[in-house]
Amino acid sequence: MAFAENLKQLPKISHLAAIRLLDTEGNEVALIENKPGQAGSLAVYNHLGQTFGAITPDAARKGMEIYAEHAADAQTNPGKHPNIDRLLGIIAKDATLRIKHVFATTTE
Repeated sequence: MAFAENLKQLPKISHLAAIRLLDTEGNEVALIENKPGQAGSLAVYNHLGQTFGAITPDAARKGMEIYAEHAADAQTNPGKHPNIDRLLGIIAKDATLRIKHVFATTTE
């Protein structure tokens, strides 16, 4: 299945402003925001965090499946897809990243 089709199967993210990815010491290593160009990755990482409890090597492998054709492109073109590159690094290093949700707020 293509990435666009896979995204339709993931939980909605309208309640999220961003996700912070934290290393084992609690340091922020990345921020994925709910904005054009990142919203798809936000949905993927949110789903992986909900399913696996963190971005573990198993979660990263599942993420690669979700990214579908973009995963193959990322492997051929390192640096083009940083959020996929991060998953490849997690698999290679047998690492884990924790997720901290940043919830959207309304200003009414």
